[in-house]
Amino acid sequence: MDADNLRKKLNRNPPTSNRQLLIIFGLFVGSIAIVLWLLWWAIGLLVNALVWYIPIGVEQQLGAAIVPIYEQQALPSRTQATLNHLLDRLETKLPPEQHRDRDYRVLFVPQKTVNALALPGDTIVIYQGLVAQAESENELMMVLGHELGHFANRDHLRGLGQALVLRLAIASIFGDVGGLQAVLVSGAEAFSRSQYSQSQELQADEFGIDLLQATYGHVAGATDFFARLDRKRGANIAFLSTHPAPGNRVAQLQRIIEERGYPVRERSPLPPSLQRVWSKPVDLTWALPVGGSPKPPLKDTVGELRDLDDRPRQMLRNM
Repeated sequence: MDADNLRKKLNRNPPTSNRQLLIIFGLFVGSIAIVLWLLWWAIGLLVNALVWYIPIGVEQQLGAAIVPIYEQQALPSRTQATLNHLLDRLETKLPPEQHRDRDYRVLFVPQKTVNALALPGDTIVIYQGLVAQAESENELMMVLGHELGHFANRDHLRGLGQALVLRLAIASIFGDVGGLQAVLVSGAEAFSRSQYSQSQELQADEFGIDLLQATYGHVAGATDFFARLDRKRGANIAFLSTHPAPGNRVAQLQRIIEERGYPVRERSPLPPSLQRVWSKPVDLTWALPVGGSPKPPLKDTVGELRDLDDRPRQMLRNM
């Protein structure tokens, strides 16, 4: 065998090139990424199923770790009593399974933030800035109905994150008291950072407009609040940064109104106790002072609310 033939035989299986190594490495990394994505997707499906098995009592225990923060900021008043009366009217239109073992209530927080949120433990927080934006009772009923929609869909639990919900469900199902307490503490911290997805917000809107129809026999005011916010898109309003674009929400609500043939009639005026809220709120963002409790609002000599600390702060996000 001469030297040329020997070289040809040796070159039949040349060493792997750098390009081939990169392709193999890329395929390996891509496969790992796909497996991890499928695993995360499967966990998401599992969490969405397990969230319905978390007992209301456990949810209320979680609320006991979160709600006191907002109770310290809330102002017991005729405004708060009126908001709770509106909520009671909506509750009468809920299916029995959605208010059984529930004790829904509203906390009215006298701060200028335009926002509302649903807390674990059947509590809805409404800020004074939002009430001041409303021009009819129907608008506020739509907001309250929207928050009840989050409870009905258990969005306030999903907002804790997949890992926490999974641990909470497992601890609840197997009666692991120690594990449950640890999860509740972690959940209270996670809730302050949570935020609903766009689909969750839109589903809650749909729930709210159905309640509005059931309460009044029509849906006047369903889109007013969001349409007004859409006109103020350039304003510094916390609600706009934590919710889907209000214009999109108006479009979806109008589509639902048309598809279901909901009538639009006369709006109901705001109850007197809600008409005295600031007429032109200045939106600021607020949160608890670091390492301390929130300072309670005071009433000045003319009966208007003012806050002790007027420095803008970053608001605790809602779920």
